Amino acid sequence: MIIYLNGEFVPKERAVVSVFDHGLLYGDGIFEGIRAYHGRVFKLGEHLDRLYEGAKALCLEIPCSKDEMQEIVLETLRRNNLKDAYIRLVVTRGPGDLGLDPRKCPKAFVFCITASIVLYPDEMYENGMAVISVSTRRNIPTACSPRVKSLNYLNNIYAKMEANLAGMPEAIILNNEGYVAEASGDNIFLVKKGVLITPPSSAGLLEGVTRNTVMNIAREKGITVVEKLFTMFDVYTADEVFLTGTAAEIIPCINVDGRIIADGKPGEMTRELTATYRDLTRVNGPLIYPGGSS
Repeated sequence: MIIYLNGEFVPKERAVVSVFDHGLLYGDGIFEGIRAYHGRVFKLGEHLDRLYEGAKALCLEIPCSKDEMQEIVLETLRRNNLKDAYIRLVVTRGPGDLGLDPRKCPKAFVFCITASIVLYPDEMYENGMAVISVSTRRNIPTACSPRVKSLNYLNNIYAKMEANLAGMPEAIILNNEGYVAEASGDNIFLVKKGVLITPPSSAGLLEGVTRNTVMNIAREKGITVVEKLFTMFDVYTADEVFLTGTAAEIIPCINVDGRIIADGKPGEMTRELTATYRDLTRVNGPLIYPGGSS
């Protein structure tokens, strides 16, 4: 495995980060999880937009342009001879001292990993999965904005720990007011009477690239899409429930907190959106290999 490491391509054994890097010491940095399918990097432009927006929010100067960053991602895939992959692109504050002050870190540090990831078994995509809501509340936007995909994921990890202890694969997190925000690593959607519903960003969630893609697909199909606040009551009584994420893609939920969702099977809209999403992954995004085809 070859890793891009701050201007070099090195074997994974040499891909090391300083113990003084503030990304390690304080979670000061940002990242993107990206997917490559069929020789294309899906929605790469949208992922890079979010990365650079997060950097701006953190006053973190990324030491290369978006075009240069795109080439870093593509070249890392080429060095590993990959056409289908999970990509982890990370920008840390960089090495500094043992204090908190980001001004002590003169230059950001960039690395890119291309590998694979499997969040859930195939049968869960076909038959649906059970999830629970947890007591951990989502970070409030005025404390640590969930819209920045930062290296500090403790809030999500607390929720994941609760799910693990309950023997569940995923957790639904509420915000401080009791409204549904998202899952520990995914966004959440409901279907009710033919309408597709998802929480607004003001609920305290990361606006997922997959989330936005699914919303666009639905609108193109003439499906009404509504972003609004809702509670667990609305989840329990929904006609369909599914989660979305770059790694998770689209996965149906058929049991939430012991409540069977509708007839306990993945719904028609979930299946339709999933099929169109998979078709889109074949044609969207820059080609990894110049002159090649998907």
